[in-house]
Amino acid sequence: MESVVSHAQLQRLLELICRERDCAKRCAMDEMAAVTEEKELLLRSLGAVGELDAEGRALVERIRNENRRNAYLFWSALKWVRESMSFFGQQATPVGYGARGGVVSSANSGMLLSGRV
Repeated sequence: MESVVSHAQLQRLLELICRERDCAKRCAMDEMAAVTEEKELLLRSLGAVGELDAEGRALVERIRNENRRNAYLFWSALKWVRESMSFFGQQATPVGYGARGGVVSSANSGMLLSGRV
């Protein structure tokens, strides 16, 4: 027989999702890794979602909304990191000149990003 998700499990999932976002905002990476691991273990242990009362449906909706907030935060942070890496990669690339004196773009992404530093 398949286990059914309890209200306590859903509440704990909500708490972990909110803590995960708080850790990300504070850049507490070690703490966030522990929270994420706990969340993954909880998600793996969850059974099927049975019939939910109004309170349970509201809790599931809040979990969905908080998870979307986290996804947007992480997506925005990743975009910022990529833009920063691109910016610094461009700054680290030495300027080269062609035979006619024009600036030539380098094909590499700079010493910082290539791991040669």
